[in-house]
Amino acid sequence: MKAFFARAIRPILVFFLCPAAGVAWDYEGHRLVNQLALATLPASFPAFVQRPEARERIAFLGGEPDRWRNTSDLPLKHFYSPDHFIDLEDLALYRLKPSTLSHFRYEFTAQLALARAANPRIFPPIAATNDLDRTKALIGFLPWTITEYYAKLKSTFSYLNAFEEYGTPEEIANARENAIFFMGVMGHFVGDGAQPLHTTRNFNGWVDPNPRRYTTNHNFHAWIDGGYFQKAGFLSPAGLQSRLRPAQMLWPDDPKAHHDDIFPEVMRFIVEQNKQVEPLYQLEKEGKLSGESEASLSGRAFLADQLIRAGRLLGDLWYTAWQQAPIDTYLRTHLLKRKNGNSQVPSRSSVGIPKSNNEN
Repeated sequence: MKAFFARAIRPILVFFLCPAAGVAWDYEGHRLVNQLALATLPASFPAFVQRPEARERIAFLGGEPDRWRNTSDLPLKHFYSPDHFIDLEDLALYRLKPSTLSHFRYEFTAQLALARAANPRIFPPIAATNDLDRTKALIGFLPWTITEYYAKLKSTFSYLNAFEEYGTPEEIANARENAIFFMGVMGHFVGDGAQPLHTTRNFNGWVDPNPRRYTTNHNFHAWIDGGYFQKAGFLSPAGLQSRLRPAQMLWPDDPKAHHDDIFPEVMRFIVEQNKQVEPLYQLEKEGKLSGESEASLSGRAFLADQLIRAGRLLGDLWYTAWQQAPIDTYLRTHLLKRKNGNSQVPSRSSVGIPKSNNEN
């Protein structure tokens, strides 16, 4: 239960101890992840993404989700706060495993609620006054968030292709801007996933049994996000690009296969980053994250490795979304009819697209 208490007081610590305590990488780190991902894209990737203004916008959007923290609106906090992390160790309390989690955010949420209701000894009720944004019963949605942004980007490439074939210049420009937006914002959450402290309940000082005497300092998260780099010097894209590889399909052995979603791949990535939590704390214990001497260079290399992992995965996600984008049959048919002077808009059924269960 100590972990749940730690998560519950997180907003207080963020406000009073350090404004960046709940942020994975400061803006410079998130910007760097997006820049590294851009450097992995092949020449065949849509060229508009590599225009200077597009590259700058994608880099800028790496910090966008953290900017939403500038308002105290509780519905917004309820919406965005759990998207930035997942406390993997807490899955065991719910008798869940990373490899068997539902790919659907709301189904997963229902599983948590059912487990809490059935086991009040393990999960005592949370007072509403201590849970103003109603997130304390959650353990985070980070893998779902990345998966959902990937799907949004894939959808955007789908309708962009239709507009580029039959749309107006204004429609093409707007669709491209949408792709840029989703690429940039998705990069933020991939960066979160590569920050080990966003995969654990030990996110801001060790809260589990602590025989190795790891730090319990509530400034640790902020120090890893940016405090260390402010003292030891920031990393640059140019200094890391030699360690990148070209973006590839998430399934390089079967690049033409269709996959409904990427949740398993995202979850595996996050599980791997969770394995870096204890090595990160060990570096701090050994004084290798002080930023004060040559001994701290190994800490710098460790953090650089994490940022590179994020850049590689992000480039792969962008490339895969582009490659996996389906043909938007409905929009393409509509645009073609418009181009040919037929103003009648086809129904979904006429082009073979069934209604969803929510459509009347």
